[in-house]
Amino acid sequence: MPRSVPLRRLLMALLLICAVLVGATACGSDGGSGASSGPASPTGTSSAEAQKFARTRFVTNAGPAAGATYQWVVKPYRAGQFKKGADGRTFALVRAGLAGGFAHNRLKAASENAKGDPLLSKAVAPLSAGIASLKGLATKLRNGEAGDGDIGAFESVINSVKDAGKSAGAEVKDKVPSTSQLGG
Repeated sequence: MPRSVPLRRLLMALLLICAVLVGATACGSDGGSGASSGPASPTGTSSAEAQKFARTRFVTNAGPAAGATYQWVVKPYRAGQFKKGADGRTFALVRAGLAGGFAHNRLKAASENAKGDPLLSKAVAPLSAGIASLKGLATKLRNGEAGDGDIGAFESVINSVKDAGKSAGAEVKDKVPSTSQLGG
């Protein structure tokens, strides 16, 4: 006698349905048998904890920005990969544009992180205008319109951030992110 549905599939479907029903009823119970009457509210980070991790967060954000800038903007530019007719020019320009956007984003985050540490915030505060100026540079890089001055400005801002971190006791080292991290 032929079966229309194999027994193994039927048992598996039944098992999955039971698991979903048990899980749904266990998670949605409103019996009030728990100790708390409402959802747990997250506690804020104290200013001491925020200050403690401000330097770490600053370095964590500024390091990949510096690495991406050097690896995918400065090095290819110096090697002549952005010049018309160069092999792999389009790919190098797209990567440089992504790296520029990535670096701008991470430097903004690092600047925000620096506000948690008094010494670091004093060192980074003058760099805010330079970091903001990098916003349009990613588009210039992607379109192949960036020149010596633009690349120099990018490198200067990165070096200034690294120097500010070093003077505040938070040394920034280049950490090159992967290409997939650039795209987000």
